[in-house]
Order: sequence, then structure tokens, then C-alpha cells
Amino acid sequence: MSDDEHSSSWLDKLSQTFSSEPHNREDLLHVLKQAIKRKIIDEDAFAMIEGVLDVANQQVRDIMIPRTQMAMVYHDECIESLLEKMVSASHSRFPVIGEHKDDVIGILLAKDLLRYFIEPKAPFDIKTFLRPAYFVPESKRLDTLLTEFRQSHNHMAIVVDEYGGTSGVVTIEDVLEEIVGDIEDEFDDEEKEMITKLSDHHYRINALLEVEDFNDYFHSQLDEDAFDTIGGVITAQFGYVPRVNETLTIDDIQFTITAADERRVIMLELHLTQSTNRD
Repeated sequence: MSDDEHSSSWLDKLSQTFSSEPHNREDLLHVLKQAIKRKIIDEDAFAMIEGVLDVANQQVRDIMIPRTQMAMVYHDECIESLLEKMVSASHSRFPVIGEHKDDVIGILLAKDLLRYFIEPKAPFDIKTFLRPAYFVPESKRLDTLLTEFRQSHNHMAIVVDEYGGTSGVVTIEDVLEEIVGDIEDEFDDEEKEMITKLSDHHYRINALLEVEDFNDYFHSQLDEDAFDTIGGVITAQFGYVPRVNETLTIDDIQFTITAADERRVIMLELHLTQSTNRD
């Protein structure tokens, strides 16, 4: 078949599919499903088109990371503390907080801190590395936000409520994931695995692992009523949110914090004694 004939055949199929004009979203989705059957588009293309339609009907409040879960840094932190948080959280951008969480004074990019190590040393001042914060209301439509992200070259926005208080944060990746699905990076696979066996006595644990599942796997007897996750057990034992490399021993199981932010434990490694290894 020549290119002209192939093009004509494809256009014929497309015109037949759209012979009935859609009048609403449901009609349009029905037409697109017919296009899948006629092999004009595939399932992935349909999913992305459906995602675009959904984005047009969603607001920032529907997908934002709430204030309580924001990974942030403070304006008076030392360089060592900043680096530790950045390594633990594995993010590239961080809101910088002034006197309180409603006082967002800028955005810190992890890559910008590299300048501090390659330029002549001077007293560290986080303000010299800040980029302007971009603020959006909870009610902003996602399609409008995506356009603004593209035009302004911003990748992160601070979400504010009607009183000007910080509600959360939203990134361009959050919006794009509504269209194309989850965008995984090199850290995602590691964090999705609840239990990773490194050796007979050495394991990596996601702190969101439920206590009941932990007990079943390791034949332990941690309190399943008081806490939902192993991260909750560990934090309660410390009495505060522990920092990376802090250790704790419970029933001959040694836990080491390998990733955490100011709010929660993220990842742990544990070592079992010979007697407790029942896997």
C-alpha cells in the first residue's frame, strides 16, 4: 500500500469514528473507545486523553501535597542540616520557611547549593541561594496551572488558602502524573518495596509497612493496636522524629534510620540476631 493510500485509509477510519458529533464528555469518551476498537488510537493514548479531560475539571486542592506532608527547610538551618535533609528526602526543590510555616520566603534548589562548594568559601547564607516562591490559590484549575508552569518555567508552587495561609505544595510533576500516570524515578522502586531482604540477617524496610505485616514476616510481637505502621512504632520509641543514622533496638532487632525528614521516618534498615531470624 502506498503512503497516499495508507493516509486515505487512516482518514476514512477517523471520519467514520467521528461521524456522530459528541455533545458532552461521555459522548467523547465513547467515540474515543470506538477509535480504540478501530485501532486508530491505542489504550495508552486513550488514557492520556482521558487524563487531559480530568485535569480540565480538577483544581489544585485536589492533588496538592498538604502542608503537614511538605518537605521543607528553615531559613536559619546550617549547611550540614540542609544537605542531610536533601539526601534523606531525595527532592530537588524545597520551600524555605521563615518564622513559621505560613512564611514561605523562597524556594531552594538542591543543585544551587553546589555553588557553595565550588566557589571560595564564605559564611553560609541561605538567602543568597533562594529563588522566588510562586504562590497559587487552592481553587486554581490544573490546566491553567500547567500553562503557567510552562510560561514561567517554575516547577513548584506554594498553595495558599483564602486567608493567605500555606495549604500545601504542588509541582509540575504532580500535574503531569494526572495525565500520563505515575512518573517514577530511581528512588521510587526502592520506596515502594515494603520489605527488601539484603542478606539473611539484614533487611531494608519501608516505614509505611503495617505493624501486622511486619509481625507476620518477622514473627515479632510489636503492638498492632497502638500503631498502624512500623514508622509509628519507631518514632514513639524515640519520643521524637529520629534523624538519619540513629539506631534503636527492640526485642533484639536493631533498627537504623536510613531516610527521614522533619515529619516522619521514611526508610529503615534492620539487623536480626541469629535467634530472631525466622524468615
